[in-house]
Amino acid sequence: MWNTFILDPMVNVLFWIYSILGNFGVAIIIFTILIKLITHPLMVQQIKGTQAMQEMQKSKQFQELQKKYKNDREKLSQEQMKLYKELGINPFASCLPTLIQFPIIIGLYQAIIRALAVTPIQLLDLSSHIYSFMNAATLIPIQKHFLWMDLSQPERLPIFGVGIPVLAIFVVITTYLQSKLLTPPSQPGDQSAQMASAMNLYMPFFMGYLAWSFASGLALYFITSNIITILQYAVLGKVNWKNLIPTFRKPKT
Repeated sequence: MWNTFILDPMVNVLFWIYSILGNFGVAIIIFTILIKLITHPLMVQQIKGTQAMQEMQKSKQFQELQKKYKNDREKLSQEQMKLYKELGINPFASCLPTLIQFPIIIGLYQAIIRALAVTPIQLLDLSSHIYSFMNAATLIPIQKHFLWMDLSQPERLPIFGVGIPVLAIFVVITTYLQSKLLTPPSQPGDQSAQMASAMNLYMPFFMGYLAWSFASGLALYFITSNIITILQYAVLGKVNWKNLIPTFRKPKT
């Protein structure tokens, strides 16, 4: 079922783009943009759900419940669910789009990795995922070189005899920018904000490690995905520049 509905369609769309452009690096970029456009409505729904939850948590009713039942977690949860129902808010509205997008992200990762097959066994496995009308014999093995990179290998740019992981560095930078710009304003003492701050610190380096270790085609996907996500949020007016540019912060009174 996974191959039929997720992996195989993605592999074939990726190869269809490649068959038109003849450049697999550009095909990865276009494919990532296409996936982002398709999942854009889910992202919008997630933003709306998150915003509704934030506004509700700032409301007087919610804060009164927090004070009244601060020593009774079970009763607090019950009263909060009643408040959600009264205000017409689905507490899972911000989570469901992410859960739906998760298999798409995994499928996209697997599609790119499989498309960059190198060994005979990998090529045989790849051919089993390509639809018959795509004429796999003319598509694989693909042309894996893009700019200075071999997309099937970890990227290093030789500078003065030293291999610099340029893509991995850009993955760290764009992941950091995305996490900082898309983090909504928080209230003082907000524990979820503290957790988000910790994730903003560690996640860029984790993603950079993946980009440094795995095929550069995957790093190219990470960078494209990060940039497109920031642009999507910017178009919707949801980029929080205050998190990135200190001069935007209001002075304390």
